Amino acid sequence: MPDHTELLVIGECVADIVQLPGEAPRVHPGGSPANVAYGLARLGHRAVLLTQLGPDGNGRLIREHLASGGVEVRTDGSTTATPSAVVTLDGAGRAAYAFDVTWDLSPVAVAPAPAHVHTGSIGAVAEPGSATVLELVRAARPTATVSYDPNVRPALMGDRAAAVRRVEECVALSDLVKASDEDLEWLYPEEGPDRVAERWLGLGPAAVLVTRGGDGALAVLPGDRIAVRAPAVEVVDTVGAGDAFMSGALHALAGHGLIGGGARERLHAVDRGTVADVLRHAVASAAVAVSRAGANPPGAHELHDALVRN
Repeated sequence: MPDHTELLVIGECVADIVQLPGEAPRVHPGGSPANVAYGLARLGHRAVLLTQLGPDGNGRLIREHLASGGVEVRTDGSTTATPSAVVTLDGAGRAAYAFDVTWDLSPVAVAPAPAHVHTGSIGAVAEPGSATVLELVRAARPTATVSYDPNVRPALMGDRAAAVRRVEECVALSDLVKASDEDLEWLYPEEGPDRVAERWLGLGPAAVLVTRGGDGALAVLPGDRIAVRAPAVEVVDTVGAGDAFMSGALHALAGHGLIGGGARERLHAVDRGTVADVLRHAVASAAVAVSRAGANPPGAHELHDALVRN
């Protein structure tokens, strides 16, 4: 019998070069998909990351970081330099990014078949690699549920109309979509985030989760909405907060038995209480991440303690 226990994440790794006022730059392992894989592994899941890592110092740093959390890293064998981003933080700890990214993922055989596939960010929209990502997602859907986070990076999205078409293609392949209100405002500047989330439901997902920073998060379901507040914490920075939210949400879904191709029908009929619990886990996970520097999501015990506190 095939093993369907893996959670497969497909997407980029990025070396985040963090610049703080008056301090020397510091390099942190990053990249939204890599952060999600790391968060899932920290929460006790068998997480596999399919990505590209160069044979350089940044690539070695990221590989060692992911391995330390328990992530199995698979690559396409590329020798392209590891992507990087200069990250500047404002006085409130909010991050802005300037990227140097090449993404040309080649087709790779995925075995064993995963129970769940997550993708998003640069890897799902940047050509030519994004075409490979979507092929892999389509091939996995018969045995896997799918999640997607656009994690919009305007500097890398190109033409807005073309970006919207690719994002909506990814949404249509997904069972769960997470997006920030800022993502939705960039993609659809003339349309409110709540309205976009409702419209995305019509493309196929069971639920769309909208993060709203310090205002918490919203789940949009067919005919229903569920909102949760963000826990009150002292924010150090917001690097990786959305990724910690995503890994927390997937952790909760797995706990409810709602990942895997055989769970798709139940996921699309999910009840309000289960979704509320998923949101509680997600915002608690993000709260831990923003309370410390860098993309540093909680382990299982830390997430449990955060849920108890809140």
